[in-house]
Amino acid sequence: MSHSDTVPLNASSQSDIDEIENLLVMHQQHDQYGPSPMQYPGSVPAARPSSPPRASIPVSTSISVPPALPTPKTPAPAGPLPKPSMESSSVPDYGARKAPTGFGGGPSANTLTEPVWFTIKRDLTRVGTNLRHVVFPNPYREDPGQALRDWDLWGPFFFIVFLGVAISYSASSDNSRVFAVVFAVLAAGAVILTLNVLLLGGHIIFFQSLSLLGYCLFPLDIGALICMFKSHSIVNGIVVLITLAWSSWAAYPFVSAAVSSNRKTLAVYPVFLLYVSIGFFIFAV
Repeated sequence: MSHSDTVPLNASSQSDIDEIENLLVMHQQHDQYGPSPMQYPGSVPAARPSSPPRASIPVSTSISVPPALPTPKTPAPAGPLPKPSMESSSVPDYGARKAPTGFGGGPSANTLTEPVWFTIKRDLTRVGTNLRHVVFPNPYREDPGQALRDWDLWGPFFFIVFLGVAISYSASSDNSRVFAVVFAVLAAGAVILTLNVLLLGGHIIFFQSLSLLGYCLFPLDIGALICMFKSHSIVNGIVVLITLAWSSWAAYPFVSAAVSSNRKTLAVYPVFLLYVSIGFFIFAV
């Protein structure tokens, strides 16, 4: 069909179409903007309730740092600070904190890093202290456990060797054999006497007893040294008796305190017999 063949619409149909288009447009406007008062002059649109005001949150761009806690103040000392002692800092301390108080009753010292002279000096001090507590009258003799607390074997070894050398020097012949006999008698006798005290139920350490018996030889060492320069028999006899009694007096409280009261004689008599035999060597040779 060509354009010339179209039939024009009726006026009433054209008006209906225009009205439909107007309704569509009004419907779209109604959906988008609501009803207009011009379209409904007799009606007043209801007022929309206003939304409540929203609380505003303040936003700050700067970061605030809380103040640091106050530092507690240390109270100042009441008096002046003590000045360091020059004497204590000038001499190095190699572990010997305190001098021995009993039979070498001081604390054990660390000898790994100290000089040799400090070791020798400390050992000589210990030997002198132990000798004073065992042989000479002092308060520690009343408490044998206190006097025998820190025993050593350097002093007894020196006294045994010195006694053997002094007796062998006084011998007219075969000095080496005399020294060997004296040394063997003293060493074996000390071991046997210690075993005797232990078998009697004595409360004493083995090397502690050896140390005690060796220190008690000090008076006999003095007697051997005197007899080495004196050839008079009466003088030698008196010296041997005095030193023998001194050695026995020194050993008695320690040996008797180690055993019970009913066994004191069995423990003390062999010690006295050993010292008598050594005194006989000193006098005869």
